[in-house]
Amino acid sequence: MLAGESKISFDAVFKSYDGVRSGSQSTLALDGFNLDIASQEIVSIVGPTGCGKSSALNLLAGFEYPSQGQVLIDGESVIGPGPNRGIVFQQAALFPWLSVIENVTLGLKCRGVETSIYVHRARELLQEVGLSDFESHYPYQLSGGMQQRVQIARALIGEPDILLMDEPFGALDYQTRLLMQKLLLRLWERFRPTILFITHDVGEAVFISDRVIAMTRRPGQVKCEFDVNYPKPRDYEFMSSPEFIDIERRLLMAVQSEVENDELMQSQ
Repeated sequence: MLAGESKISFDAVFKSYDGVRSGSQSTLALDGFNLDIASQEIVSIVGPTGCGKSSALNLLAGFEYPSQGQVLIDGESVIGPGPNRGIVFQQAALFPWLSVIENVTLGLKCRGVETSIYVHRARELLQEVGLSDFESHYPYQLSGGMQQRVQIARALIGEPDILLMDEPFGALDYQTRLLMQKLLLRLWERFRPTILFITHDVGEAVFISDRVIAMTRRPGQVKCEFDVNYPKPRDYEFMSSPEFIDIERRLLMAVQSEVENDELMQSQ
């Protein structure tokens, strides 16, 4: 992919963290990490625990800064959080004292958007995620999957160009995860954001993505990548197709070899 075609670019990014105790060594999380993502592309990153997946997402979100290199959006360096990026975390992190619609609209309300605009937009999104009948409910009255749907609606209400998702379905049961994966693809068809999706689930990555990146063990680099050339929207039959099974197998082998190398290094 040419640099001019990229919506998102990680350009030779290094990220290190200082030791917790005085005098302890710093930890290098990313080691010359390079990745280009096209506009409206869905890219998932998989890899061993601690390989720098979430560090990459936090850099793109603007929560952290590279130790070296650049993170670019539309050719401009990321210098902090911004409304062009919506973020969905593993835990829904909803405000328990706010109703569903109040949680969804809080960001726009704080930015001074007119009530008539953000309430109308929120109700459209709640209909999209199947929660029209729950706008007055509170988070404790919702299941885990419903809470995640609220979080996704909250991330999309500002109409971001980019959606960042850090293991958003990791705490859900298997059946709910499958439903959420299909919901995500349906919402992508509707809104067409560029999506960076972090997951430990290789099958999930293959199902939702246009491209899957496998990272090395820490310090993280791109080990390999796989294009998923299967049309969207996708159904569960895709998961039994030869294409899905082959990509999942090769990704599992790539990730497992890094896990085994990490265990070997720690045992020495």
